Amino acid sequence: MFLQQLINGLTIGSIYALVTIGFSMVWSILQLANFAHGSFYMLGPYLSLTAILLLGDSPAVFICVVLAVAVLTACLGAGMDRVFLRPIREKKVSTISTILCTIGVQTVINNGIIAIYGSQSRAFPDPFRLQSIHIGNAVVSWMQIIIFTLAVILMLILSKIVYGTKLGMAMRAVSQNGRAASLMGINVNQVIMLTFFLGTLVAAIAGCMVGLYYQVIDTTMATVTSSKSMAAAILGGIGMLPGAVVGGLIIGVLETLVAAYISSGYRDAIAFAVLIVVLVVRPTGIMGKKSINKV
Repeated sequence: MFLQQLINGLTIGSIYALVTIGFSMVWSILQLANFAHGSFYMLGPYLSLTAILLLGDSPAVFICVVLAVAVLTACLGAGMDRVFLRPIREKKVSTISTILCTIGVQTVINNGIIAIYGSQSRAFPDPFRLQSIHIGNAVVSWMQIIIFTLAVILMLILSKIVYGTKLGMAMRAVSQNGRAASLMGINVNQVIMLTFFLGTLVAAIAGCMVGLYYQVIDTTMATVTSSKSMAAAILGGIGMLPGAVVGGLIIGVLETLVAAYISSGYRDAIAFAVLIVVLVVRPTGIMGKKSINKV
């Protein structure tokens, strides 16, 4: 029983980790809580569902559709920064204005999806129809293995980009000091826009993975997962990519264990219960570091 729940928790936790990474990437550069991040996560599977219903649900079509939709959603995320957030930054107004802008985009996307698709849950196709295998007393589907493996691969790719490329070096420079990075010849606005692109890209893929895992999507997934990704980011150490991975996995495993051994009604509450404890005991998170403000 425990092994089964652990496997389930790691599967969903790896998806939470992907969403949390995108949230943390934006925070590390702008110190901005992007409330629209969860809406892009939800937009991915809904757009994919529309395309699959039009084009068919063969495995090849499904893969092409998810990739195309992920890129489209990423462009929308980058476009949000280019059209709405950059002008606000250039006017040097308070951060609350930028946060309210992301809330506005979140509201437009969420209500747009409800207006088009309705508020009822929608079945999400599974074109692969893979079998399961037994590990001891646990039943593990090949889809769980594929989802977890794909999530790990995407995390490694993002880590390579952030810590092993010139773009990643520019991201880390902007996160440390945007003005100094600009004086060194880095196009700060371009780096920020690419950060939104990458974060939204993995969020859209994660949304499709959730749809494939549960074979259903609904209009509450944005709010629920967005809240959990924020909790996971703070739990792991906000702005830290390794912390985002750790936080997402912990939240996924804990909520699965709580649903199995206590009550399924508490599965969404456990993330915030853990968050409160961490904020009291270690406000910087598991892997976070104290920042020093110089005057």
